[in-house]
Amino acid sequence: MGSYSYSQNPEPVTVKGKLIDKNTGTPLEFATISFISKDPQKAPQGGVTDLEGNYNIKVTPGTYTIKWEYITFKSEVRENQVISEDKDFGTISLEIDVAELDTLVIVAEKTTVDIRLDKKIYNIGKDLTVRGGSASDVLDNVPSVSVDVEGNVALRGNDNVTILIDGRPSALVGFNGAEALRQIPADAIEKVEVITSPSARYDAEGTAGILNIILRKNKLVGFNGSLQLDTGYNPQLGTSFNGNFRTDKWNFFTNTGFRYRERPGNASSNSEFFSATAQNRFVNEQRDFDRVGRNFFTSLGAEYFIDDSSSIVGNIVYRKGNDDDVNTNIIERLDENRNLNEATERIEEEAEEDTRIQYSLDYKKDIDDNGQKINATLQYSTSVEDQFADIVETETTTNMVNDIERTVSQEDETNANLQIDYELPIGEDTQWEAGYRGNYRDISNSFYLEEQIGFPGGPIVPDLGLNNTFNYEELVNAFYGQFGKELGKFSFLAGLRFEQTNVVISQETTNSEDKKDYSSLFPTLNLGYEIQDGENITLGFNRRVRRPRGRFLNPFPSRSSESNIFQGNVDLDPTFTNSLDLGYLRRWKKVTLSTSIYYNRSDENWEFIQEDTGEITDNGDPIIRRTPVNLSTQERAGYEFTLTYRPFKWWTINSDFNLFHVTTDGEFNNQNFDFENTTYFARLNQKFSIPSGIDFQTRLNYRGASENAQGTQDGIFTMNLAASKDILNDDATISLNVSDLFNSRIRQSTVSTPTFNSSSEFQWRERQVNLSFVYRFNQQKKRNQGGRNDYEGGDDEFEG
Repeated sequence: MGSYSYSQNPEPVTVKGKLIDKNTGTPLEFATISFISKDPQKAPQGGVTDLEGNYNIKVTPGTYTIKWEYITFKSEVRENQVISEDKDFGTISLEIDVAELDTLVIVAEKTTVDIRLDKKIYNIGKDLTVRGGSASDVLDNVPSVSVDVEGNVALRGNDNVTILIDGRPSALVGFNGAEALRQIPADAIEKVEVITSPSARYDAEGTAGILNIILRKNKLVGFNGSLQLDTGYNPQLGTSFNGNFRTDKWNFFTNTGFRYRERPGNASSNSEFFSATAQNRFVNEQRDFDRVGRNFFTSLGAEYFIDDSSSIVGNIVYRKGNDDDVNTNIIERLDENRNLNEATERIEEEAEEDTRIQYSLDYKKDIDDNGQKINATLQYSTSVEDQFADIVETETTTNMVNDIERTVSQEDETNANLQIDYELPIGEDTQWEAGYRGNYRDISNSFYLEEQIGFPGGPIVPDLGLNNTFNYEELVNAFYGQFGKELGKFSFLAGLRFEQTNVVISQETTNSEDKKDYSSLFPTLNLGYEIQDGENITLGFNRRVRRPRGRFLNPFPSRSSESNIFQGNVDLDPTFTNSLDLGYLRRWKKVTLSTSIYYNRSDENWEFIQEDTGEITDNGDPIIRRTPVNLSTQERAGYEFTLTYRPFKWWTINSDFNLFHVTTDGEFNNQNFDFENTTYFARLNQKFSIPSGIDFQTRLNYRGASENAQGTQDGIFTMNLAASKDILNDDATISLNVSDLFNSRIRQSTVSTPTFNSSSEFQWRERQVNLSFVYRFNQQKKRNQGGRNDYEGGDDEFEG
């Protein structure tokens, strides 16, 4: 394998040897060997093993501390090694490390999933089915995670999940998380961490847990990168560049891309109204969505290595989106005998501009060689989202214009946060951590509607009942401490987090202001016990919060259609959740099994309800309001397992299954909303190589039927296919994938209330075919499939 060196000695010597698994004798491919000089002026040198575990590295003569490392294995370290001539270290055996203090990594070799005791890591670079896709497509393939047809993300069936970018809240997710995730290209993502039992270091936000999206930031020596071109149908075009340039003191990195995409969709609904005010007993709607999106994304950064123990990283992330959408809605209104009263066509032409920019500065300092270190992060971000829509409604039988509307919606968000983390190891088996995080958030939401009065040629006037500017300010100060220790085969990590929250809500139309201040303690406890090598059990407890923000608190209604409005609730309180998670992990030679039983209890749980307002539109349709309320106490219990099986070198199988039961106990406006529901989702992925050097991948997803207090939702089955082949001496790869092969990703649901019943279908995006071409320069493909992240753009082994 190739080696790297920062020194320029004309007469290097050769160091060679072999690394194997102590338990199985299997060669450790892509393990890392590093040579750290006793001279602080000399940068580290090193290399990686080949497919047979062998290494052959050129090194400048000197005295070194040598480390042999492989992810999830205990390292071999030899100090004061004098290298003055060619040297053969022979065969060195490493054993798996099953008792790390905080987390244990068990790697599914060359698969898309790494399984840890407290988290799962999904490696995006190895999944063929999301080539040319978005962050939303990536998350829909992550174990324990599901994404519904509207793009809403859920973890273990709970949609209150916190999404981080590089370990921090980000403007890239913004206020409309579902749509924002569709704008982040999949090829900008290195991996996704699924954290179901967060420690006290993490923000307490998100009752389901945390999804941490890690963007690509290569650290390979010299200049290297990749260029990707995408095309597909429904029509899409895209290009992206991922690269870095590293010298002795600097590392510059970027991920930049542009994407054009057309995304047709459709929906239909059939409603029956029972209220006395309803002029139409039945209302049937058919909607077609024609969306065209243009998106530019770039991440630019530089890391400066101050010395062997410290570095500073600056990063700018910028995203610009431009969408043009046309939504056509055909509405039929019928009497109690299903005779047609009226048929109209409502066309909405919407233009949307979305700009987000984020600045971050990170400082890392290793205080000593025992692991004592401090990290500090400063981040500032802004988001601006503008929507302009022209709506025309025409009676289809006479072509007479019934209604003309114009809407303007603007959402602005500013975030600033500071985070400091300190770690202090005490001996070899004890560690203490402490830190602070301050986060300031300012959200402004303006909605303006004007419509024509009197036809034809009447004046266009503003609707004072809907127009409003809503402002939300939030300041959260948090302090945490945690203590971990190993006691033989037993380990624990106990922590406590304190968060002080100050909220100010104001409305310009009513000139009103509300304040909410509250403090909370969030204890965490993670226990681990090693039964034997490769077999462990864990028990985790944590307390978390769901804070209402923005539009969920805005009492002024906003319209999604003429007869459907969304109205926030200024009295909405945060939801607090206590969680228990019992996990079991077993690793065999070809199989890794991770299972867990979990339980959550949420107090003051808030959910969305739909109700008839008692008002009607000019066409006689009842106006239905959707609003969040602190509805209930909710209990959620479930079982989950993830299995990785590699029967042969050319065939890998990943599967995960989640079964959970939800009990809700609550009442609102004298209506009982008690319900119980049991549902599940399952995913099966197979990746194998076939003759002619072609990799083939299939992914099956099934989301089981479910119900809530007001309705039901049918199960959804989808299937994705992909194939890829390396070309041009393995410097390039061409891939073809089909998302939603059977065009079956359609939500079918019902709603039943005392005043109306409704059934509907919704398909946000139709079947998609993508063709991708990736060209790598100054890279070795196998390097991107191997072990240590230090050589493939992950965390920071050689920061000195």
